[in-house]
Amino acid sequence: MKTAAMWRAGVATDLGLRENNEDRVFVDEDAGVFLVVDGIGGQAAGEKAAEVAVAVISDSLSNAEGPPEQAVREAIAAANNRIFHLARENEAWRGMACVLTLAVAREDRVTVGHVGDSRLYLAWDGKLRKLTSDHSPVGEREDQGELTESEAMRHPRRNQVFRDVGSQLRDPSDEDFIEVRSFPFHPDAALLLCSDGLSDTLASTEISAIVDGYDGDPDKVSMQLVDAANRAGGKDNVSVIFVPGPDFPRSRARYAITRVRTRARWRIVVSRMLWLATGVVLGIALWNALPRWLPHRPPANIGVGVIFVSAGDPQAIVKAVAAAHAGDTVEAPAGEFLGPIELKEGMTLVAQKPGATVLRADPAATSDAGVAIAVRGVHKGRVSGFRIVGDEKSPLAAGLILQNATIDIDDTEITGAGDCAVHIEGASAAVLRANFIHDNPGCGVWIGPDSTPRLAGNRIANNGGKSRPGVEIHPPAEPSIENNMITGSGAPDFAGVAAALADQFRRANVME
Repeated sequence: MKTAAMWRAGVATDLGLRENNEDRVFVDEDAGVFLVVDGIGGQAAGEKAAEVAVAVISDSLSNAEGPPEQAVREAIAAANNRIFHLARENEAWRGMACVLTLAVAREDRVTVGHVGDSRLYLAWDGKLRKLTSDHSPVGEREDQGELTESEAMRHPRRNQVFRDVGSQLRDPSDEDFIEVRSFPFHPDAALLLCSDGLSDTLASTEISAIVDGYDGDPDKVSMQLVDAANRAGGKDNVSVIFVPGPDFPRSRARYAITRVRTRARWRIVVSRMLWLATGVVLGIALWNALPRWLPHRPPANIGVGVIFVSAGDPQAIVKAVAAAHAGDTVEAPAGEFLGPIELKEGMTLVAQKPGATVLRADPAATSDAGVAIAVRGVHKGRVSGFRIVGDEKSPLAAGLILQNATIDIDDTEITGAGDCAVHIEGASAAVLRANFIHDNPGCGVWIGPDSTPRLAGNRIANNGGKSRPGVEIHPPAEPSIENNMITGSGAPDFAGVAAALADQFRRANVME
């Protein structure tokens, strides 16, 4: 691909069910520049951030010299800092920012600059590959295989991001800001850039099916994708840029032949599997028909290790955990329940539907009063999907207390804790990922001197009242704190920590 004239792009954008469109797209086929921007901040502010990003990035790239990677970094950083300053100058634009995906094509290579949860896909050889990471708590869990695509699409907090363009001043070389990658582009491939209005609504298989129907008109593919997103719900703005290579239609023909051959081979495999399955079924039937004087088999539910909590009893989770064995999984249904819950070794405590299981401290508790979950001396375990709440009726001192514990805590919301939402002490190396810790009068996360937890992809907002930080670290603690969004703290975060370490933490997280 040596000439710019070979670049052809199809573009489509729609506001969906929203009252205004905060998405913006930019295409310069001659220069090989393709950009999708999704504004954050609501109404005029989100639109303004997206418009500024398009204007600054397009102007910066038109005057850029040097390697494409450097040009991409400088263009996005310039847009970031311009948005930041404008938000400070105009009260109506406070809090505005955006997420974006930028592709710059030069000859036979594409350089991508990406921040947030918009996406770039590569369609090639009959497969659709996502080439950008989702800089969001839910997206990170999907990328790591902890959530399926369908679970991530349905997740109530899928729209939260921990990287954006505009919320704080940035340098082009800042770590954990711009994801930049470069790859060779084949003439029989295609690029697809989109806002999350598409990827949160259509599964990758649905997107791939529409792309696979490309008949030479890139605008048609873009419009079909937008229309499909709107038919599937269309709750968000949706924007698409589709850039097929000059030989992309011929790659589909080759793929069609491959599929025919694959189906022929698959029929042979299926027939063999049917014979095997028949043998397995007959074997099971024979086993069940054996005389009862053979050694007794335990019931099927023994040793499975999954306990389903019954709804209706506020103490049901406490009772289920007390009856469970180390290593069991306890699943809680939607509803309201009381703690304190004492987690056991190797235990997984999970809400069947994230955010729908509310946990409060029991006002009548004499042990661990004001605590929802306590984890002591546990070296393996997990807490996931709960909403832990404190109020006047059920005062909450701490949502979780960890003492000499190494467990995973994810996808959990904690609010209303008077002392701290999460208290970590002793030789604890817990991992807190993709949690929402907000509006706690006490600090968000308290980290004791001997603890080495990891905080990644959490949103920690409006904690500490007027006097305490969102994250309170007591030296010589050695936590890992990265890719979190920490805002609205009552006191400076990382106070008391060595200046160099505090500066490192601030660079590695989104803070305000």
